[in-house]
Amino acid sequence: MNPLRALHEQGQSPWLDYIRRSLFTSGELQRLIDEDGLMGITSNPAIFEKAITGSQDYTAALAALETEHLDAMALYERLAIEDIQQAADLLKPVYEQTQGRDGYVSLEVSPYLAKDTDGTVAEARRLWQAVQRPNLMIKVPATPEGIPAIQTLIGEGININVTLLFSQEAYRRVAEAYLAGLEALAASGGDLRRVASVASFFVSRIDSLVDARLEAKLKAGEGDRALLESLRGKVAIANAKLAYQAYKKIFAGERWERLAAAGARTQRLLWASTGTKNPQYSDVLYVEELIGPDTVNTMPPATWEAFRDHGRVRPTLESDLDAAHDTLETLAKVGISLTEVTDTLLVEAVRLFAEPFDKLLNSLDKKCKAVNWTRLNAQELHLSAEHRRLVEAELDDWKIKGKVRRLWMRDASLWTGSDESQWLGWLGLVEDQMANLPTLMAAAADIRQHFRHVVVLGMGGSSLCPEVLRMTFGILPEAPVLHVLDSTDPAQIAELEARLDLEQTAFIVASKSGSTLEPNIFKQYFFERMKQVVGPERVGQHFIAITDPGSKLEGIARADGFRYIFTGVPSVGGRYSALSNFGMVPAAIMGIPVGEFLDLADDMVNACSYCVPIAENPGVVLGCALGVLAKAGRDKLTFITSPKLWDLGAWLEQLIAESTGKQGKAIIPVEGEFPSDISVYGDDRIFAYLRLDDDDNDATDAAVAAFKDAGYPVIVNRLATEMTLGQEFFRWEIATAVAGAILGINPFDQPDVEASKVATRELTAAYERTGALPEETPVFEADGLRLFTDPANAAALGTHDSLDGYLRAHLGRLQPGDYFALLAYLEMNALNKAHLQAIRHAVREEKRVATCLGFGPRFLHSTGQAYKGGPNTGVFLQLTCEDAYDMPVPGQGYTFGIVKAAQARGDFQVLAERQRRVLRVHLGRDVAADLVKLREAVAQALAH
Repeated sequence: MNPLRALHEQGQSPWLDYIRRSLFTSGELQRLIDEDGLMGITSNPAIFEKAITGSQDYTAALAALETEHLDAMALYERLAIEDIQQAADLLKPVYEQTQGRDGYVSLEVSPYLAKDTDGTVAEARRLWQAVQRPNLMIKVPATPEGIPAIQTLIGEGININVTLLFSQEAYRRVAEAYLAGLEALAASGGDLRRVASVASFFVSRIDSLVDARLEAKLKAGEGDRALLESLRGKVAIANAKLAYQAYKKIFAGERWERLAAAGARTQRLLWASTGTKNPQYSDVLYVEELIGPDTVNTMPPATWEAFRDHGRVRPTLESDLDAAHDTLETLAKVGISLTEVTDTLLVEAVRLFAEPFDKLLNSLDKKCKAVNWTRLNAQELHLSAEHRRLVEAELDDWKIKGKVRRLWMRDASLWTGSDESQWLGWLGLVEDQMANLPTLMAAAADIRQHFRHVVVLGMGGSSLCPEVLRMTFGILPEAPVLHVLDSTDPAQIAELEARLDLEQTAFIVASKSGSTLEPNIFKQYFFERMKQVVGPERVGQHFIAITDPGSKLEGIARADGFRYIFTGVPSVGGRYSALSNFGMVPAAIMGIPVGEFLDLADDMVNACSYCVPIAENPGVVLGCALGVLAKAGRDKLTFITSPKLWDLGAWLEQLIAESTGKQGKAIIPVEGEFPSDISVYGDDRIFAYLRLDDDDNDATDAAVAAFKDAGYPVIVNRLATEMTLGQEFFRWEIATAVAGAILGINPFDQPDVEASKVATRELTAAYERTGALPEETPVFEADGLRLFTDPANAAALGTHDSLDGYLRAHLGRLQPGDYFALLAYLEMNALNKAHLQAIRHAVREEKRVATCLGFGPRFLHSTGQAYKGGPNTGVFLQLTCEDAYDMPVPGQGYTFGIVKAAQARGDFQVLAERQRRVLRVHLGRDVAADLVKLREAVAQALAH
């Protein structure tokens, strides 16, 4: 027998905790009634919020109501009441067959009234009259203010679903209110047979909070470990079982018998919040363990499906009552107050129900969302009079033509009219992530509990946000150390592996497409290593995937038994994915309070909406400044950051370069340059200062003040704390989209990144066929260093008899308005970086040009796009080396060193095809020593 139907035989009624319009229009509700024996439906503001704002079910209804100009509350109630009426009509046969015992649909009074007795009574009466269905139940919370309202409403013959019950004591007060209400109804001559009530006793949330407190005690070493462990996942069920015993006592005896003789029905306990929050527990735990007569269990859809599939039906509600008493006694002994837990949960539940109601009304409100300006990162623009005039003119154009609204409406004609509308899912990411936060946080808690190290295996947009968060927040208490691998350099991979305790390490394979070369071969390598460490049967539990639905990686992850698979959003490109799972899963795992982080980011989302006056819109103002200044020749966007934010430039670098560098146009991001004397900067610069208020900013402030005084355009974004980083992610995403529109390009594609990938694949395929990469002939060789270039660049450089001669010729091609870029396919370590920083700064000081430094292959997924697709203003020095150490890629015919070499050659090939000024220096196995030689040669070249 269907386990859901089998519940009837035990005296329990299965209800569904879910509602949306398609449930009725599709025939699904009728099927659930007919096949599964569904006996009722409950709803709440969170369910309605997801239904109305998270589906297309209400598009036609909202359009039909457009002409009525209803406010948000009225619009919500119109939609909700129509749903409730349809559901009630479909459940009417159940109501009649059970003689009014079942067949109910619940509609909740506004969460804003949780502490307003009179308001609750008035709204419940109004909703009762509006719905006009005998099988309606009005939901009223069991707050101190709600309980007297319950008594009044029952006394008027209105069916009540009492919600937000957590404690036995509160339940007793609710039951007393019900009895008193029935007595009042009888005294007024009312028909007791026509009123019904359930008391919704919340279950799983109790375990979630108690388990968290148990875990805190365990980590702190407080109390008896075995005793604490024995309470996990036990308290909620014990509490519910004892509440049922209270129910049996209340609805017995002389007082109840008088009411029953007049036709009254008991106020059944309804088990609510029965979806399992902890993935370590059975997904039907809170159904199977609470089966008993005269009860209701309202299940969310996932729990309903799970119980239908594998639920076991047996009378459990009154079993092991001694154990239930012991559990609660033990809880008190270990120093956890159940009363304090349930009081906390009630307060939290009222807030959690109000929040989605807020979101729902805001989504329906024609006035849009209010901006909390007090929590918003400030922004200052220091511009000359002429630059300010240009920016203000652009802002006027955006205002007059409604371009901000068009952006939010995903109008591709704002850019090039191609596929831009398909890549704007990031506009709604924060709201979506907050809605899915419980699932994310539960998984993160599990991972934090089992692992000391977590490694993100990704490239570009899949790795840069986690890297920024790790470098900014550091290692947080009671959380694993987060590492990021985004290099195919074998020495770098080996160095990372040496820092890991593999038995205590989890790996996040992050790839939007699921087919990106680097994360796939990282996965192959570490998956095989972990097989050796933990065994083939356990290896999958050390791996997590973040990828778009249906990708190749998703299939591999399922086949390999990954611990978790988090989905990306297909309409969000990698570099716009910081606030998606690609950024927030690592953030949650490393211990960042993601709920607060996203809540603060949401302030910037609201501030950047089309509802805000355009001159006050921080993202649009920034984007207009970047776009018009770039068109005016200020196309070298130079990032300066507070010390703690030093890595944020790498994320901004990718966003700006990969988005704007195409069709011969670009804003070239300059990241990591140390400030110098004003004299070394050209008139192609604009400076962006990301200032963290609680950082040591004195020296940086002084440098930025000098740029302002010299008349350079300077943008200052002030972050109150690290937690407002999410605001900057969104601000700069909006700004980049706006700047792209001004430049007339598609800021969401990356055609030249794809060109490099194709070249790399061709070279690795050639290696697998022949066992070698194609032969190369250096144009010069001396002291262990070799130079390579293409015929066109060789001709332009001429012939020289020394390394510094070639470098002098190459660097001599730099002109005002150009930039110099070091493309280093070397291990990214402190020593190598120091040498390369010295080279770039030497070039800047002598040539007065902007300079860039990128480690390959990671820059291929960021600045690589601008270098190849942007204007031909770059002079490139590519660095490769003989790998002193190499390692094979499991399952492939090549090594990581070969992959890196192929990527470097593919990169060079595409640069040469784009007629870029490029020279390659190939170092030997002693990279540090050869970098010293290169520094000396550059110094000599610049000295002449």
